[in-house]
Amino acid sequence: MMSKYSFFLTTSFWVLILISPLFLEGWNLDLLSQLMIYGIFAMSLSFIWGQAGLLCFGHSLFFGIGAYAMALATKGMIPGVPDNSISGLSLAIILPALIAGLLGLALFKGRGLFGAYFGIVTLSAAVIAERLAINWSYIGGFNGILDVPPIQLGWNEKYIEFYDPFLFFLIVFTASFTTFFILIRLERSAFGTVLRGIRDNEKRAVFLGFETAEYKATAFAISGAIAGLAGALFAAQFAFVSPAILGFALATEVLIWVAIGGKSVLLAAFIGALTVKSVENVLSDTLGQYWLLVLGLLFVLSVVALPRGLLAPFLQLPLPSGLRKTKSIKKILNK
Repeated sequence: MMSKYSFFLTTSFWVLILISPLFLEGWNLDLLSQLMIYGIFAMSLSFIWGQAGLLCFGHSLFFGIGAYAMALATKGMIPGVPDNSISGLSLAIILPALIAGLLGLALFKGRGLFGAYFGIVTLSAAVIAERLAINWSYIGGFNGILDVPPIQLGWNEKYIEFYDPFLFFLIVFTASFTTFFILIRLERSAFGTVLRGIRDNEKRAVFLGFETAEYKATAFAISGAIAGLAGALFAAQFAFVSPAILGFALATEVLIWVAIGGKSVLLAAFIGALTVKSVENVLSDTLGQYWLLVLGLLFVLSVVALPRGLLAPFLQLPLPSGLRKTKSIKKILNK
């Protein structure tokens, strides 16, 4: 049941995050920024999984591409691309979006892939990308790329370096809230309505005349762009990228964050990432190599007992009045 307090809870959460520098500083504020980056990544998966019904097992592929794009661009390792943060961030958003969009068109056209088949293909792509990165010496191979510059913004050769925890927090908060706002607007638009129609009954959407492959590929591209942004922020914060961020481990983690928080609600997925990642740190310290097993068990219990997630029922925002009534997708789009 949708919580009547969802708007209040959503607003309160963002206000609390915004004022967190009043009682957090230094390492703790850096940790919050790190968790928020994972939250952005979680929202990117929540958008395609919760709205379009596309379960991407290899979503780390786009996070990793964004991180490597940021590192390579800011270190001047891409010929013809200026070695600054604007170029790095732009490339980190555009490149994953382009790859996701083209991959989506290839997978969804014709009879298309769906369900577990789509997930397996994307996971295979992520694992292949990880192996390629390990064996590609130009991008550091197994050791990755070190000394990635912090984010620098400015003009006329006057730049501000966002290495200070508070300044970097402002960048990450802005990226997090902007991502949330854009995705919420998309979900509550005619485009989002069509995606949910495809998720619930794709055959009916095709019968109504919609090019479902194009809608799904577009949603996949948007999701890839946001995952790439998260990867770029990760690279800037840690000053390091490695092939591991492309592969299976991170792909599995983000699935757990989103499933436990609630795949159909963006903020639930975001908070799920913050919460579960914090629990992961505790589990890894106390249980050693068995922490991932315990996390997996928590994931299974969550999916079986609470398929909507722990937080989604409390954070589900009501649809605009124009979308609450039962209408055909066709009628909504033809307004």
